[in-house]
Amino acid sequence: MGSQGRSGSPGDGGPGEGEAGEARKPQEGRAAREKRRKGKARAGGGPGGRGSGAEGKPAPRDAQAAAAAGPGASAGPGAAAAGGGREEAGAGRALRGAERSAGPGEEAAGRDDGPERGLRAGRREDAGPEGAQGPRGEAGGRLAGAGAEAEEEEEAAGRPAAGPALWRLPEELLLLICSYLDARALGRLAQVCRWLRRFTGCDLLWRRIARASLNSGFTRLGTDLMASIPVKERVKVSQNWRLGRCREGILLKWRCSQMPWMQLEGDSLYISQANFILAYKFRPDGASLNRRPLGVFAGHDEDVCHFVLANSHIISAGGDGKIGVHKIHSTFTVKYAAHEQEVNCVDCKGGIIVSGSRDRTAKVWSLASGRLGQCLHTIQTEDRVWSIAISPLLSSFVTGTACCGHFSPLRIWDLNSGQLMTHLGSDFPPGAGVLDLMYESPFTLLTCGYDTYIRYWDLRASVRKCVMEWEEPHDSTLYCLQTDGNHLLATGSSYYGVVRLWDRRQRACLHAFPLTSTPLSSPVYCLRFTTKHLYAALSYNLHVLDFQNP
Repeated sequence: MGSQGRSGSPGDGGPGEGEAGEARKPQEGRAAREKRRKGKARAGGGPGGRGSGAEGKPAPRDAQAAAAAGPGASAGPGAAAAGGGREEAGAGRALRGAERSAGPGEEAAGRDDGPERGLRAGRREDAGPEGAQGPRGEAGGRLAGAGAEAEEEEEAAGRPAAGPALWRLPEELLLLICSYLDARALGRLAQVCRWLRRFTGCDLLWRRIARASLNSGFTRLGTDLMASIPVKERVKVSQNWRLGRCREGILLKWRCSQMPWMQLEGDSLYISQANFILAYKFRPDGASLNRRPLGVFAGHDEDVCHFVLANSHIISAGGDGKIGVHKIHSTFTVKYAAHEQEVNCVDCKGGIIVSGSRDRTAKVWSLASGRLGQCLHTIQTEDRVWSIAISPLLSSFVTGTACCGHFSPLRIWDLNSGQLMTHLGSDFPPGAGVLDLMYESPFTLLTCGYDTYIRYWDLRASVRKCVMEWEEPHDSTLYCLQTDGNHLLATGSSYYGVVRLWDRRQRACLHAFPLTSTPLSSPVYCLRFTTKHLYAALSYNLHVLDFQNP
């Protein structure tokens, strides 16, 4: 049997061949491996190109597999021909890897489980990345998927899945901690991750910063006047106000010189031109107007000197000595004779109209439909009246006069009786007329005029002296002023159309913007601003300063 095993053909694969394979010496094993490597180099073709000749004899690795299979396995020529399939190619690769890493004894032991091991390896090779996972790979995939789902749930819940323990604190504590940060620190914190970007955008974190900023929409008492705009965005724009960064433009032009007055309401602008009042709608950017006016309100025979918006009405004062009452959303217009000379100023609150004229009188009127045009009180002011305003408490009103016939241009009158209540200040030089004034609260008001000073009055502290004042650095008359109710003041000067910004916490002017050159020098007759734009009306143009997109 031993001779049969030695003389038998390689394709028969009998038991004798298995015993001969086990008796090989290590030198013969190395020779067989060298022969297989040379045969692989000669074949160079498809998966079945490992035969030793034209007769289809299997390679030595096939003989070893057949010998290890024992008597029950027959690896004849037909099986050798089928050895070009993917399974035997996989088995060959698996056996070569095992033989390189094993010694002679291990090599012989590795041949015992021959074809089955090769077939399993071949299936794994054919299966590719998906088939190679197995139970362990599937479990790892499930764990990875569960981890990703947990991270997504954490992200959806508003907290990052990983990070410092500080972010695991309750939201109330995080808000308290972050409330001590300034704007720069909050901005840097927002760059850490998306969740912190959303968290640091909370209005509560920015309210304290906004109240200390210029023109952020908060009054001194903390009232939010622009609740529809995120506080963080307003703080960003307020930095441009502080640094004086803006872009200048012209909204409207006139062919002849005017003395325009204007008011803002929502997304609409009302401006007087000659004896008309025109209403324009802002475009979404706020820095341009629709050229076609929404409405035109007429009724005066001469120029409109002043007007206010109140209770869906426009109350206008004209150079013809008349007061006009116009309904904004209809064509209803009423005008009546009010003064003997031009009406320089008018105000309306709580259904009461007050007017001041060049004829040295101030009058109180009713806006009620049944008493429209009926004068309630006539007050002799001894001076031309340039400005007038009703107190927010509706109990009194203040007049600003030319300071020629009385030592004080500022006097407060009782609205119900028309009697003098008090006067403000006592050291005004002659001719220090007050051209514009406004109540900031029931007890505080701001004034400006010919004496080049802005004055801040607090009636609770003293009526004899203002509590704060700012001087125009170029000794120019101040025609108008506006405030954000907190820290910012804006004034319009008489020369070169200069608009100045003031921070009430400082004595010096913050920024100056000359809007005209020397040949076209014009006063700033009126100015208004929002949190993003400032509008200034001059003799020939309506200018805009865009602080949102400088």
